[in-house]
Amino acid sequence: MTVSKINIRQIGAATGLLSPATLLVLGSLVLPMLILLRYSFNAYDPMLLMRETFTLENYVRFFAEPYFHTVILTTLAVALGATIGSIILGFPIAYFLARTQSRFKSFLVVLVIFPLLVGNVVRAAGWITLFGTRGVVNVTLMNLGIISQPIEIMYTDFAVVIGTLSVVLPFMILTLQGVIENVDFSIVDAALNLGASRYKAFTRIFLPMIMPGVLAGFVLIFILCMNAYATPYLLGGPGYKMMAPTLYNQISSVANWPFASALAFILMAVTVISTLLVTRLTTRRRR
Repeated sequence: MTVSKINIRQIGAATGLLSPATLLVLGSLVLPMLILLRYSFNAYDPMLLMRETFTLENYVRFFAEPYFHTVILTTLAVALGATIGSIILGFPIAYFLARTQSRFKSFLVVLVIFPLLVGNVVRAAGWITLFGTRGVVNVTLMNLGIISQPIEIMYTDFAVVIGTLSVVLPFMILTLQGVIENVDFSIVDAALNLGASRYKAFTRIFLPMIMPGVLAGFVLIFILCMNAYATPYLLGGPGYKMMAPTLYNQISSVANWPFASALAFILMAVTVISTLLVTRLTTRRRR
């Protein structure tokens, strides 16, 4: 009886502690999403802006118009490109930070974190000075005689991927660093002592141990890239075909809240399905 009372008290105390955070999440996240979901089934009216009804025409429009097919495919391509690029570029840096015994390690970590202190708009402005028609890259190449006319770098897929990659790279580095620091390298050393090559020790011992962290970093970065707005808008131009700028344009320019709401849920669904698919394929590969 006493134990039962103690358990009830513990459950009550835990519920009381969790209630404020639960209510905050419900009020600030779940409730707006439910309202947005209801909006997605309303109809757009040029005079009233939104007419309350229940229709699937907003979702049908997305799947029927080829323009929006291009938008979602471009979004997926940019997100995958930036995510894979962050893994390729971030792994060597994360490995070095995790393994180094230098007294400047903390300073190096601060250098990795430092770009996060700068807003996306400021970073995009920096890329504009590099990639612009009269930017550093074009001026340098023209002065060296490599090109005679400026190369069109701005407002291209390349500029958007590079800009997005620069935003998410610190997150990937920090994620991989934390994972690598927790690896028991004595197991890798044992494999090498038993005759395994460095390649086999890396692919069969080290890589499987860090794969959960790599997968976690992949999911985090992929979600950030799928929902990127400022960088694609500034480096790709107002008409760049990605979901977040397209969604915002439907709200700010057209005032089509029902269709914008449908785009938001389609973006969320594609992001979740893509993440689950990658997770499942990676888990099956590991097995």
